[in-house]
This record gives sequence, C-alpha cells and structure tokens, in this order.
Amino acid sequence: MKGILKIAFKLLVNDKGKFAALLMGITFAVFLMVMMTSIFSGVLRSASSVVINIGAKIWVMDPAVTTVANSIPMPEFVKDAVRSIDGVKFAVPLYSGSATLRLTNGAYQSVSILGLDDTSLLGRPELLEGNINDIFAENGFLVIKDSEINKLNNPQIGTTFELNEHRGVIVGIAKVAANGLFGMPTLYTTYNRAIQYIPTARFTTSYVLVEPKNPEAVQHIKDEVKKLGYVAVTNEEFRDNISTYYKYKTGLGTNILIMTLISFIVGLSISGQTFYTFILENLDKFGALKAIGAKSRELIIMIVFQAGFTALTGYGLGVGLCTLMIGLAKMRLPNYASVVTFGNLGIAFIMVLIIAVFSSLIGVRKVLKIEPFDVFRG
Repeated sequence: MKGILKIAFKLLVNDKGKFAALLMGITFAVFLMVMMTSIFSGVLRSASSVVINIGAKIWVMDPAVTTVANSIPMPEFVKDAVRSIDGVKFAVPLYSGSATLRLTNGAYQSVSILGLDDTSLLGRPELLEGNINDIFAENGFLVIKDSEINKLNNPQIGTTFELNEHRGVIVGIAKVAANGLFGMPTLYTTYNRAIQYIPTARFTTSYVLVEPKNPEAVQHIKDEVKKLGYVAVTNEEFRDNISTYYKYKTGLGTNILIMTLISFIVGLSISGQTFYTFILENLDKFGALKAIGAKSRELIIMIVFQAGFTALTGYGLGVGLCTLMIGLAKMRLPNYASVVTFGNLGIAFIMVLIIAVFSSLIGVRKVLKIEPFDVFRG
C-alpha cells in the first residue's frame, strides 16, 4: 500500500502545471469561503459587543427588542419586581443610548453611552488609565480606547466636552473585549448621570441586569419575568437572538450565504475539471498499473489519495492566506470586523471534503472503465 501511495504522489506532482492549477482552484475557493464567513462572524460579534462587554448572566428586556442597540425603555417597577423574585441575587438597571457631543474644537460627534448602576458599576470596563472611583465625580465619564477613539480627537484624562449643555470630563480610559458595529466611540458613566444628561422618555431603564443565586434559579427567573410581560434571557441566548436577527431578518446573512455558495461552486468546478483532465492525461499510466496486476481497489485508493491530498493542501493554503489577509487588514484598519472561528473553518473543511469526493468520483469512474489492452493496443 505504501508503494501505491508513493506512485500516486509522484503521478500527482509530476505534472507541476496541473498540480498547481488544482491547488490554485481549491486555495482560492477556501480563501473566499473562509473570508466571507469570517466577515459575517466579525459583524455578529461586533453587533453583540455590548452584551459581551457587560457580561451579565441574565438580561431582562421588552419582548420586542431584537438587537442590543434597539433597546425599549421599561418602567422602574420592572427592576423592583425582578429584585423580589426568589433566586435573584441582585438586579441592577442599565442605560443604553446614543448622544451627540460637542468637542473642544467645536466639532460634533455621535457616541454610544452606557449608564452603569451607581452602586455596583456592574459591567464596568477594564481601566487602562485613571481610577474607577473617579466616575462618581461630577461630570465623570470613561472613554473606550478602540479604533473609534480618534473621532473624539484622542482624548486624555481631563479632556472636557459638552453633552446637551452639560459639561463632561474624561476621568478614565478603558478597554473592552469587543468593538462596536456602528463606528461610534463609546462612553461609560453612571446610570443616574446618563438619564440626567440625555433627554429620555418617561421610562429610562433599557435593561435590567440580573445575577442569579445559582444556575438552577435561571429558569424560575425567566418564568417569573414572563408573568410580568417581559422576557429574561441569558447572555448566550441574547447573543444568539442578535445573530438570528442579522442572519434572517436583514440582507446580510443572505448575501454572505450566496457569496459562500458561489465560492464553493467555483472551487468545485475548477477542481473537478482540472482533476478530470489530469486523469485523462494519465490514463495510460493507470492502465499500465492495471496490466501489471494492480487491483481496482488499489487504483481507487490512489485516486482518493490524490484528490484528498490536493484538497487538504489547498485547504491549508487557503486558510493561511485568509488569516494573513485578515491580519494585514486589521493592522491597517483596526475597526475591520472579521474573525476566523472554528465554525468557519469547519464549514470550509466540509465543503473541501465535498470537492475532494466529487473530484474522486470523476476520476474513479474513468479509471475503472479502462482496460489494460487499450493501453498497449496503440
């Protein structure tokens, strides 16, 4: 068997042009598939950035909420009612909204503002500079150091701005795990300051963040919140809901799916056609092997090995090229939303296996039909 595989390998790489064409087709297809799905994964991660960064165990919200950015304010009694549910360790409000700042140079800039519970500061970001206690000082705000901070003229501690005729001061610079999707800088402050500085409707609580006493209490909390007319979801469920919204209720998911399928079809057609040409050009060699005693099973193994080796090599090259391109893009464009995940790699791997099986079937059917006397008759 080792000798058969060695012969198959030499037949494959002997024609460098055909081998290069096979690799190029599969590499290009894998590159496009992984790139498209990685962009989609990056967008979904950015869309869930607030959920990821806050990290609350349970989120209580209006049933109509589809994404974290489109919060629907709730009355104050919801927070009090949730706190009274058996199994709730504590529950705190979260303000989530947007506003327009007037910078010191006179320019205006839209920002996202998160108001954390004044007592616990649940969901506070990790500070790079400053003291977290300064957020309680008059006009105190934290700014997130990400790819959008330059839109605020790269503020430092002590930088001032104007928000709805209120003076704001940067008292800390922080970082978060995930950047936002909509290209706006993010500021953190206390809940009461957020609702004081930013005009709101009668209700001001965007979400109620809940810490259960134990994992067993989660379902009970969900049931009790449902009786109030609201919905409670875990961190993971909220992220899944946001992903579902972008996948099926916007054109983003459909467009990415179409591009991925096109990439797959391109790789399938190129590799299938090139591998078929490769088999045709080497029919005399397969016939000679059959004439000297090679069994059909051994010829099938040779073809499967050739198709599999080419597909896996192209897969590795495609993933490597995609990773390199994403790395270079993020070096030049920090807000570039693209993340290579195990799911993306798995999808691409399955599609590459389908390409390998398709190519193998084309070759096997042709080789099994050849008779040894056809080779020597000429």
